[in-house]
Amino acid sequence: MVVEKRMLPNGATTVIEEIPHVRSAAIGVFVKMGSKHEPEELNGISHFIEHMLFKGTARMSGREIAEAFERMGGQLNAYTSKEHTCFYARVLDENLFEAMDVLFDMLYNSTMNEKDVDTERGVILEEINMYEDTPDELIHDVFSQTIMAGHPLGRPVLGRQEIIASMSRNTIYKYYRAFYHPANMVIAVVGNINGEKVFERLASYTGYQLQPGTPREAVAPRLSDGINLVPKDIEQLQICLGVPGIPYTDERRYTQNVMNSILGGGISSHLFQKIREERGLAYNVYSYPSTYREAGTYTIYVGTGPGKVREFFALLRDELDRFIRVGVTAEEVRRTQSQIKASLYLGMESVMSRMNRLGKSEVLYRKITPVEEIIEKVFAVTPQMVKEYAYDILGKQPYSLAVIGEQSVLPEVEMSFRELESFMRA
Repeated sequence: MVVEKRMLPNGATTVIEEIPHVRSAAIGVFVKMGSKHEPEELNGISHFIEHMLFKGTARMSGREIAEAFERMGGQLNAYTSKEHTCFYARVLDENLFEAMDVLFDMLYNSTMNEKDVDTERGVILEEINMYEDTPDELIHDVFSQTIMAGHPLGRPVLGRQEIIASMSRNTIYKYYRAFYHPANMVIAVVGNINGEKVFERLASYTGYQLQPGTPREAVAPRLSDGINLVPKDIEQLQICLGVPGIPYTDERRYTQNVMNSILGGGISSHLFQKIREERGLAYNVYSYPSTYREAGTYTIYVGTGPGKVREFFALLRDELDRFIRVGVTAEEVRRTQSQIKASLYLGMESVMSRMNRLGKSEVLYRKITPVEEIIEKVFAVTPQMVKEYAYDILGKQPYSLAVIGEQSVLPEVEMSFRELESFMRA
């Protein structure tokens, strides 16, 4: 399939891929605004705006927007991340233009009346409460705040309750008008479409050019080796520990993905098999990289019981040490490469996956890398490359720790962690 990229008259970047053998189409509008672009005193405003764009325009109420997509049998949704916000829809090919009319009316003509702002404020505050009552999700935010202390990338996407509670309608609307303009958007459209007609339709949505603002780019964070112990009356301990990683522009990301899959990225990984399956020391354990434009982190998560702390940390220390010293086998690398290849090709069978890949590639890298080129780079990774990368990331850098759990067991967690870190840095 051929991907075509054009700049629209209003400044938006558009990438389109025609897939004639399907009956669906997907569109995503990626706004290059996320929590990392926000001033500290407005933390959470991007997520607030995401909610507000569903509440109505001068032409359609929020209910009418929802009913329009239900009538089409389509899907309409959005999400906010640290580096961008995405509004997306999936419909039958015959309904694409109708869906686009609604979507761009939302994006360019939101009214954000005071009553709706106050209503949605309550919804978001409840969302934050629900998130804080889910410690196995909250721990990842606590870890980000710990290792990226003081940096915008460490702040929660949802924002803090006191900031959301005090954010005025005028502040939200002014921010929306300043940054959610076409020149700050990437539009990706995939499916059974006529690309030329889609470009023409997109060009008809002029948007607005009223004093558009330029998003603040964050400087690279100085990642620290912090410890954050959060007392909470819960049964399990939620633990994240990790090290500084790499930004998403680093070519070693292919090696990192192979390494992560083998170490802790799935149920056949070293950590899952040793810690959960063989020793029963955790209900869940996994690792994952987080990559951003300026920096990255590499994190290991575990949910375990208070009585298993010392045994877990001792086994984790041994497994990390063995992984760094011995490395991985050629068979493990080959198996992982095949798994990544299958995942990429299977994803190509979904218009939503293809749309997301196009949009994110343009937002992050400002280019579309063919899947075949990605697979080629994945298959160029060798066991020696994985071993060297594991040593650089896991064996030479300071570790950070975040824990949520009973107050009485937190000192034992900290002591066990310090023993692991001392061993790893020796």
